[in-house]
Amino acid sequence: MKYTQLGRTGLKVSRLVLGTMNFGPQTDEADSHAIMDAALDAGINFFDTANVYGWGENKGRTESIIGNWFAQGEGRRDKVVLATKVYGNMGADGPAWPNHDKLSAVNIRRAVDASLKRLQTDYIDVYQFHHVDRATPFDEIWQAIDVLVQQGKILYVGSSNFPGYKIAQANEIAARRGGTIGLVSEQCLYNLAERRAEMEVVPAAQEYGLGVIPWSPLHGGLLGGVLKKEVEGKRRASGRAADALNDPATRAQIQSYEDLLDKHGIEPGEAALAWLLTRPGVTGPIVGPRTAEQLASAVRASELELSEDLLTALDGIFPGPGPSPEAFAW
Repeated sequence: MKYTQLGRTGLKVSRLVLGTMNFGPQTDEADSHAIMDAALDAGINFFDTANVYGWGENKGRTESIIGNWFAQGEGRRDKVVLATKVYGNMGADGPAWPNHDKLSAVNIRRAVDASLKRLQTDYIDVYQFHHVDRATPFDEIWQAIDVLVQQGKILYVGSSNFPGYKIAQANEIAARRGGTIGLVSEQCLYNLAERRAEMEVVPAAQEYGLGVIPWSPLHGGLLGGVLKKEVEGKRRASGRAADALNDPATRAQIQSYEDLLDKHGIEPGEAALAWLLTRPGVTGPIVGPRTAEQLASAVRASELELSEDLLTALDGIFPGPGPSPEAFAW
């Protein structure tokens, strides 16, 4: 496994990030523990979760599964760079009770203590804002974060789903306050089929020294060989992938993608992950395996070298927006 620094920090993380969103809803606790053990064995040290994972009446379940795994000992917690998130309503489905969601100082304080309890640890390496809170000023957010850093409950702070201007705003206010390191990472939707992040988010992250952590690297399965699996009767597309394939132009694009990789003898899902690892500013994509084999496939992708000819061909099928600001200025 290869490693890199997380943005401008001294924190060294693996170039694959283990996503845990499936732990609980789709993968039971025993299998989740086995996947985490296999990830460590493969050298993956960066684990990502969120307080709301588990969803519905089981919100927090994923963090609890990870906490039970840490409790088994044998250095598991010390080997992991742990990232979780705050923003969502942790109560029953429906409107949140006042101050029980988003990024107010009171909710950040409440949420971090609850996450620490579920995770059975006394600190979180990277505490991430799951979404922009338009109602809470960054001065308040950073004041709350400063206290948590001083208490040793969190070490670094990251964002998720932030536009470029919010990354800039957050870090400019952090710099103005002094003593606050600001955002060190940004999780964003970014993959071969969805490259809008290249227009503003990735440039802002690079300018401010944030590591870029792409989520949905296979775009909901669309880039994972979905058409071949349909033909072979292994799995039908669902969710985002099924909706996209209803468009004839998108289906033709994906067919061209799969045909190209078939000629090169490369699995589509592994190529999509390997492509992200070639992108400027990317720390590593989040992979969310439901099974040990899916994890093994992701590890193979981290070792895959894509030729310049293949990269050019992929750009031809999935053209990006081009350099910023030229992409939207003229």
